[in-house]
Amino acid sequence: MSRKDRIETTLHTQCAPLHLEVVDESHMHAVPAGAESHFKVLVVSESFQDQSLIARHRRLNQILHDEFSAGLHALALHTWTPEEWFAKGGTIPDSPPCLGGSKAG
Repeated sequence: MSRKDRIETTLHTQCAPLHLEVVDESHMHAVPAGAESHFKVLVVSESFQDQSLIARHRRLNQILHDEFSAGLHALALHTWTPEEWFAKGGTIPDSPPCLGGSKAG
């Protein structure tokens, strides 16, 4: 099973999202092909209601602890309630270009 599939399965189980997107962005970074090291994640869940942004991110980082231990390097998190999701237009934001490693200037 790929890291993307494991992340999706884990977040579905732990967060019961109304909407989930997991995007492997490793190809945008200075890593070997197939590294599965950089991901963007959008989780839309009622469970985020009344939680601060930092609490939401801490929760997902804890949930995905094993993936970080196994080589996950970077995780761009978008953790929204359904109301926030609709207010933001129902789309996942674009990621900025990588500025590190051999991809920079």
